[in-house]
Amino acid sequence: MDAEALKLATLCLHGGQEPDSATNSRAVPIYQTTSYTFNDTDHAARLFGLQEFG
Repeated sequence: MDAEALKLATLCLHGGQEPDSATNSRAVPIYQTTSYTFNDTDHAARLFGLQEFG
């Protein structure tokens, strides 16, 4: 891939990256994760137990 032919957005996203030596993966993987906050452990238990919606 010729870096001179890439647009600024592509250079910003992929700048400095090299393919992974173990897998030859070109791009950094995207991890779809999130986190939540709970008032306390009882609040979390009610939510996970479907006793309270939120």
